[in-house]
Amino acid sequence: MACSSYALNTIPSSFVNPSSIQSRSLFTTPIAKNFSPFTPSNSKNLKLSSTLSHTFLSSVPRKSFSCRSQAEPIDTEKVQELHVYELNERDRGSPVYLRLSHKPVNSLGDLVPFSNKLYTGDLQKRIGISAGICILIQHKTEKKGDRYEAIYSMYFGNYGHIALQGPYLTYEDTYLSVTGGSGIFEGVSGQVKLQQIVYPFKIFYTFYLKGIKDLPDELLVKPVEPHPSVEASPDAKALKPHATIIAGFTD
Repeated sequence: MACSSYALNTIPSSFVNPSSIQSRSLFTTPIAKNFSPFTPSNSKNLKLSSTLSHTFLSSVPRKSFSCRSQAEPIDTEKVQELHVYELNERDRGSPVYLRLSHKPVNSLGDLVPFSNKLYTGDLQKRIGISAGICILIQHKTEKKGDRYEAIYSMYFGNYGHIALQGPYLTYEDTYLSVTGGSGIFEGVSGQVKLQQIVYPFKIFYTFYLKGIKDLPDELLVKPVEPHPSVEASPDAKALKPHATIIAGFTD
């Protein structure tokens, strides 16, 4: 601990010049400066100083702010239902299986990064993408599937994103927590039902969201019933302007 030993070195008394140290009382009252009394003769100076101060302050740029909780009250108990399809169209190189366990069968610790396309519940508009990672927790031989812990986000263009975390099961439906978001989803909470249609290519989500303002109408559409044959509309796949969300989809 070289630094500590150096800090503890003392200064030899021979280096201290007693004559340079003046005794000073801790209770000595500082001498107040004399101020000139106000008279009509110096009032002009005061007015000038006040005018200069006002001119200086008026030249400083001012920033305005608003408090969302007061200006735009939010019903924190209101639950909004949002439907989203996640489709793997086999054109993003997803998913990637990283067999970190070095075992021939899926085992604890294996990782699966992924990114798929997102569409509105009626499959008529492209929303954006999903992006995240799944950590394998347990291989279920009897169910011919796996249990993962999933951490991922869904991106809705300039609308923002929703963050999710929770159990991801390849063999049955499950619920994940909505842990936060950005943009119009700032402050969001709730949960989402993940419905496996065709693993890992087709998944249907039903969100139950709280703590945010009313969602845009283009996201609140009547969903197509989940079925193994569901597909996005040709225009949505082709990214036609009328078949993407107004906020600009994320790719």
